[in-house]
Amino acid sequence: MAQSNGRRTSRRDIYLKLRQMVLTLELAPGAALSENELAASLGVSRTPVRESLILLAQEGLVQVFPKIGSFVSRVDAAQVADAQFLREAVELASLEDLPEQLDTETVEELSSNLECQRRTGLDREEFFALDEAFHRDLMRLSGHGNAWTTVAAAKGHLDRARRLGLHGHESPTVFADQHHEIFAAITAGDIPGARSRMRDHLRAVFDDIERIRSDSPELFASGPAKVPVRRSVVVWE
Repeated sequence: MAQSNGRRTSRRDIYLKLRQMVLTLELAPGAALSENELAASLGVSRTPVRESLILLAQEGLVQVFPKIGSFVSRVDAAQVADAQFLREAVELASLEDLPEQLDTETVEELSSNLECQRRTGLDREEFFALDEAFHRDLMRLSGHGNAWTTVAAAKGHLDRARRLGLHGHESPTVFADQHHEIFAAITAGDIPGARSRMRDHLRAVFDDIERIRSDSPELFASGPAKVPVRRSVVVWE
């Protein structure tokens, strides 16, 4: 059994690590996946890597072609739209349940988060983490914090599109501004305004997808997946 920092590495650890590598684009859409290379880089045997790839294939994040190999799935706009629909429905519904008296501690955490989003030199992964925390804490504010786990688990395809969107902007300031507007509406008791701003904010990913797809179509699925061609180097046409 593989060891990591003196501790046994579980199969779930490997799955979560590989999933994060896919979601953060460390393993790019369309990239070929070698079980041997992944196992070596993670310091484990091929078995947990193979099992993890099967789980990721069930999520649609990896595609496995018998006798050819495994590849990171390209971004599927239809699956992004499905995840976006779920997320928007849950987050907009949660705004309707905001109490008249907002929890002071959560409001302070949200205010601190928004200040951090304005920090100079913030890299995109740091901003992404703050973005996630902001939306999670808004749901906590409405008493639905536990539902965030379900939302987060269902939006893997959406998160890749969001990260591509962040890479397509010189700065995440535009998203930070949107967060400030949503929060200002909430604290002012303007729930219709908060819903409108939240809806526009969450749907911005679709504009990013179209912009990025025009520049880098190879990152996106364009129909039924074609079987990669085995040459001296396996490629996915």
